[in-house]
Amino acid sequence: MLLAERIKAFAKLGELILSRDASIQTKEFWQTLNTAHLTNQWFTPNFCEMAITSIAQHWLKQDQLAEWTTLYPAQTFNPSNPKSIGVVMAGNIPFVGLHDLLCVLIAGHQFVGKISSKDAGLMQAIINLLLAIEPRFSNYINLSENNLANFDAVIATGSDNTSRYFEYYFGKYPNIIRKNRHSIAVLSGAETTEELHHLATDIFAYFGLGCRNVSKILVPRDYNLADLLNHFDDYKHLINHNKYANNYEYHRAMYLMNRVEHLDTGFALIKPDESLGSPVGVIYYQHYSNLAGILSYIDMHTEQLQSIVSTIEGIPNSIPFGQAQNPLLTDYADGIDTIEFLAKL
Repeated sequence: MLLAERIKAFAKLGELILSRDASIQTKEFWQTLNTAHLTNQWFTPNFCEMAITSIAQHWLKQDQLAEWTTLYPAQTFNPSNPKSIGVVMAGNIPFVGLHDLLCVLIAGHQFVGKISSKDAGLMQAIINLLLAIEPRFSNYINLSENNLANFDAVIATGSDNTSRYFEYYFGKYPNIIRKNRHSIAVLSGAETTEELHHLATDIFAYFGLGCRNVSKILVPRDYNLADLLNHFDDYKHLINHNKYANNYEYHRAMYLMNRVEHLDTGFALIKPDESLGSPVGVIYYQHYSNLAGILSYIDMHTEQLQSIVSTIEGIPNSIPFGQAQNPLLTDYADGIDTIEFLAKL
């Protein structure tokens, strides 16, 4: 398949998703999304739709795909000796493995994917829809719930614990091994109401389970946290979700029993903490004194940060409020360029 044909197929996939085309294949796709929560309670219909809509809008358009591929030499997408790429996919948020699938296929390699047990059929559903558009991709895709086999290189996404397992088993192959990452927001106190509402989405989308979810906020020393929390009410309905509520109530009880300083919104807790990754239902915060302090903090945690949400001038690589869960094609996980990795094989 030519690069232009691959781009056309993915662009058509985006069109079908955004148009809600009435074909049988598309109906089956949406049925899988709407019932995924029966297998994985975190994959609610609302969040599944949010994820795939963002992907279709920001990745699966003809001009976006064409512009993305022009960033690399033409031979990158026409390998003389295509490789089989083993991809171990995470299952923390809906469609979390789709960017790797897109990268491997666009680059002209074969995708050998190990599905997460938490996937709830979402990756198979999106692949079925892609194959209905372009059946020739069936020669390039192999999905399995079992161990990977017959691969030349590996892309594996997991936690800090599983990364050690990945490094042991896949260390002899060319690889990308991703670990835990977290995202932060840096507030100045001059944010608009709209920006703070967008921050709520950065925090609470997908119940806060993604590496791009803001898990910690840096604020000036005189910042009014109580006022900030009033802007999060759009997500107070999360308390009606059993698994989320269990997390919130557990940590609330622990903080009360141990007299840990915190504020309680009735659906989320915010507490001072120097750590980056907060539990589900909890947001950490930390005070800063000046821009130098912010930059020092970021520099100290560079290897653990996925995204920085802020409008403060002088913070490198920051993104606007509300964009943490809308990554662009070039926003590679862990900052590792997947296309460049594939081109060097």
